[in-house]
Amino acid sequence: MVKIIYIEQNGERHEIDAKVGNTVMEGAIKNNVPGIDADCGGACACATCHVYVADEWFEKVGNPSVMEESMLDFAQDVRPTSRLSCQIRITDALDGLTVELPESQH
Repeated sequence: MVKIIYIEQNGERHEIDAKVGNTVMEGAIKNNVPGIDADCGGACACATCHVYVADEWFEKVGNPSVMEESMLDFAQDVRPTSRLSCQIRITDALDGLTVELPESQH
C-alpha cells in the first residue's frame, strides 16, 4: 500500500492508503475523498478528477498524454501541475504523493 494525500482548498487533508496499480482517482473514490467526482469512471473522457500535483512530485508522476491534455482543456483553473487523477497510476515510487483539489470541484 502507498500513502496518497489529498488536500482540499480549505486545507482539510485526506491521507489514504492506496493499492499499487490503481489510480489516484480510484484511491479517492474508494476512500470517499470529496471533490473527485470521476463522472467518466476513469476513461479520460471528462475533467471531474482534476488535481494539482505538488511541485516536488510532478516529475515523478510524469507529463500528461496528448489525450489528457485535451481533457484538461475542459477543466477550470488549470495550472502547470494540473493532472487528471485517473491518469496517474500508483507505484511504490509515489508513496507520500500529495495532490491539491481545485476549488471549482467543491
